[in-house]
Amino acid sequence: MSQPAHLYTVPKHIISAATVVVNEKNELLLIKGPRRGWEMPGGQVEEGESLEAAAIRETKEESGIDIEIVRFCGIFQNVERSVCNTLFLAKPVGGQCTTSPESLEVGFYPVDEALEMVTFKNFRERIKRCLHKDTQPFYIAF
Repeated sequence: MSQPAHLYTVPKHIISAATVVVNEKNELLLIKGPRRGWEMPGGQVEEGESLEAAAIRETKEESGIDIEIVRFCGIFQNVERSVCNTLFLAKPVGGQCTTSPESLEVGFYPVDEALEMVTFKNFRERIKRCLHKDTQPFYIAF
Protein backbone atom coordinates (compact mmCIF):
# COMPACT_ATOMS: atom_id res chain seq x y z
CA MET A 1 0.00 0.00 0.00
CA SER A 2 1.53 3.29 -1.03
CA GLN A 3 1.45 6.34 1.17
CA PRO A 4 -0.50 9.46 0.16
CA ALA A 5 1.74 11.88 -1.74
CA HIS A 6 1.41 14.61 0.89
CA LEU A 7 3.22 12.48 3.52
CA TYR A 8 6.60 12.58 1.81
CA THR A 9 8.44 14.64 -0.74
CA VAL A 10 10.53 13.32 -3.56
CA PRO A 11 14.09 14.66 -3.33
CA LYS A 12 15.02 17.06 -6.11
CA HIS A 13 18.70 17.24 -6.91
CA ILE A 14 20.51 18.92 -9.76
CA ILE A 15 23.30 16.86 -11.30
CA SER A 16 25.75 18.68 -13.52
CA ALA A 17 28.80 17.59 -15.47
CA ALA A 18 31.77 19.83 -16.24
CA THR A 19 35.03 19.31 -18.08
CA VAL A 20 38.57 20.50 -17.58
CA VAL A 21 39.82 20.34 -21.16
CA VAL A 22 43.60 20.42 -21.66
CA ASN A 23 45.10 20.59 -25.16
CA GLU A 24 48.48 19.35 -26.40
CA LYS A 25 50.06 22.74 -25.52
CA ASN A 26 48.94 22.26 -21.88
CA GLU A 27 46.36 25.03 -22.22
CA LEU A 28 42.95 25.01 -20.54
CA LEU A 29 39.65 25.57 -22.33
CA LEU A 30 37.63 28.32 -20.62
CA ILE A 31 34.32 29.92 -21.42
CA LYS A 32 33.22 33.32 -20.16
CA GLY A 33 29.65 33.06 -18.99
CA PRO A 34 27.31 36.04 -18.56
CA ARG A 35 26.86 35.46 -14.79
CA ARG A 36 29.95 33.78 -13.39
CA GLY A 37 32.75 35.02 -15.61
CA TRP A 38 35.47 32.61 -16.73
CA GLU A 39 34.83 28.94 -15.97
CA MET A 40 35.09 25.43 -17.35
CA PRO A 41 32.30 24.30 -19.67
CA GLY A 42 29.50 22.22 -18.19
CA GLY A 43 25.86 22.06 -17.30
CA GLN A 44 22.92 20.01 -16.16
CA VAL A 45 22.61 16.33 -16.97
CA GLU A 46 19.36 15.68 -18.83
CA GLU A 47 17.01 12.81 -18.03
CA GLY A 48 18.21 9.61 -19.68
CA GLU A 49 21.72 11.03 -20.26
CA SER A 50 24.96 9.69 -18.80
CA LEU A 51 27.35 11.99 -16.92
CA GLU A 52 29.98 11.56 -19.66
CA ALA A 53 27.50 12.26 -22.45
CA ALA A 54 26.34 15.42 -20.65
CA ALA A 55 29.93 16.61 -20.21
CA ILE A 56 30.65 16.06 -23.92
CA ARG A 57 27.39 17.71 -25.04
CA GLU A 58 27.70 20.73 -22.75
CA THR A 59 31.31 21.32 -23.78
CA LYS A 60 30.34 21.25 -27.46
CA GLU A 61 27.30 23.51 -26.93
CA GLU A 62 29.17 26.09 -24.87
CA SER A 63 32.56 26.13 -26.61
CA GLY A 64 32.28 24.52 -30.06
CA ILE A 65 34.99 22.02 -29.05
CA ASP A 66 34.57 18.26 -29.47
CA ILE A 67 36.20 16.35 -26.63
CA GLU A 68 37.18 12.89 -25.52
CA ILE A 69 36.89 12.11 -21.81
CA VAL A 70 40.25 11.14 -20.30
CA ARG A 71 39.02 10.30 -16.79
CA PHE A 72 36.46 10.97 -14.09
CA CYS A 73 38.01 13.29 -11.52
CA GLY A 74 35.50 13.75 -8.72
CA ILE A 75 32.43 15.47 -7.31
CA PHE A 76 31.75 18.83 -5.67
CA GLN A 77 28.45 18.76 -3.78
CA ASN A 78 26.65 21.93 -2.77
CA VAL A 79 24.67 20.39 0.09
CA GLU A 80 22.45 23.40 0.79
CA ARG A 81 21.36 23.79 -2.86
CA SER A 82 21.20 20.02 -3.59
CA VAL A 83 23.61 20.29 -6.52
CA CYS A 84 26.16 17.62 -7.40
CA ASN A 85 28.77 18.77 -9.91
CA THR A 86 30.71 15.91 -11.49
CA LEU A 87 34.05 16.76 -13.05
CA PHE A 88 35.96 15.12 -15.88
CA LEU A 89 39.38 15.66 -17.43
CA ALA A 90 39.15 15.75 -21.21
CA LYS A 91 41.15 16.46 -24.34
CA PRO A 92 40.02 18.30 -27.48
CA VAL A 93 39.56 16.11 -30.57
CA GLY A 94 37.93 18.56 -33.00
CA GLY A 95 35.73 21.58 -33.51
CA GLN A 96 36.74 25.18 -33.06
CA CYS A 97 36.20 27.76 -30.36
CA THR A 98 32.74 29.24 -30.90
CA THR A 99 30.66 31.42 -28.59
CA SER A 100 27.06 30.57 -27.70
CA PRO A 101 24.21 32.15 -25.72
CA GLU A 102 25.92 30.66 -22.63
CA SER A 103 29.46 31.81 -23.50
CA LEU A 104 30.45 35.36 -24.40
CA GLU A 105 34.09 34.35 -25.02
CA VAL A 106 35.82 30.99 -25.52
CA GLY A 107 39.50 30.12 -25.68
CA PHE A 108 42.46 28.01 -24.64
CA TYR A 109 44.78 29.66 -22.10
CA PRO A 110 48.05 28.63 -20.41
CA VAL A 111 47.18 26.87 -17.13
CA ASP A 112 48.59 29.52 -14.77
CA GLU A 113 46.88 32.34 -16.68
CA ALA A 114 43.61 30.39 -16.87
CA LEU A 115 43.59 29.75 -13.12
CA GLU A 116 44.02 33.50 -12.49
CA MET A 117 41.05 34.23 -14.79
CA VAL A 118 38.66 31.92 -12.90
CA THR A 119 37.34 33.84 -9.89
CA PHE A 120 33.83 32.47 -9.21
CA LYS A 121 33.43 30.73 -5.83
CA ASN A 122 35.37 27.42 -5.69
CA PHE A 123 35.69 26.91 -9.48
CA ARG A 124 39.48 27.47 -9.40
CA GLU A 125 39.82 24.73 -6.77
CA ARG A 126 37.72 22.41 -8.95
CA ILE A 127 40.05 22.92 -11.90
CA LYS A 128 43.19 22.47 -9.77
CA ARG A 129 41.89 19.19 -8.36
CA CYS A 130 41.14 17.90 -11.87
CA LEU A 131 44.70 18.69 -12.96
CA HIS A 132 46.29 16.71 -10.09
CA LYS A 133 45.76 12.99 -10.59
CA ASP A 134 47.16 12.12 -7.14
CA THR A 135 44.17 13.77 -5.39
CA GLN A 136 41.55 11.85 -7.40
CA PRO A 137 38.91 10.77 -7.17
CA PHE A 138 37.74 13.50 -4.83
CA TYR A 139 34.49 14.24 -3.07
CA ILE A 140 34.07 17.73 -1.67
CA ALA A 141 30.89 18.73 0.16
CA PHE A 142 30.31 22.38 0.97
